[in-house]
Amino acid sequence: MFNDIGGFELVALVVLAVLIFGPEKLPKVIQDAAGFIRKIRSFSENAKQDIRSELGPEFKDFDFEDLNPKTFIRKQLTENEDLQEIRSSFDLKKEITEVADAVNDRGDSSVPAAVNGGPGGPDLLKKRDAPEPGERPPFDADAT
Repeated sequence: MFNDIGGFELVALVVLAVLIFGPEKLPKVIQDAAGFIRKIRSFSENAKQDIRSELGPEFKDFDFEDLNPKTFIRKQLTENEDLQEIRSSFDLKKEITEVADAVNDRGDSSVPAAVNGGPGGPDLLKKRDAPEPGERPPFDADAT
């Protein structure tokens, strides 16, 4: 919880606490805060135990951390066999290389002819020439 608090911040909090509560009341405030945190933790544990008992024996190994969306997705990606099979069959580096080759027009034979400007159609990767000064740009009724 307090992993990102450095030494300077901790010293500043202690000095601030001494200024606000005074050196006489500070130990009592710390004891009260620690007791409050203990009560909250015990309340949380009791609530978890009540929920587990209400869910029944089939949920005895239920972990409340699984309700966190990040944890749930990470667990599904690592444990689901179907997803692991899909991930192993998909080579992202190869796909990116093919797309980069197509964009850079390296003349790779795996790029479709219509994209390369072959007999299948115009070169889709090539920039169009600017219209003549008096000529209007082409009108596309679907784009408006």
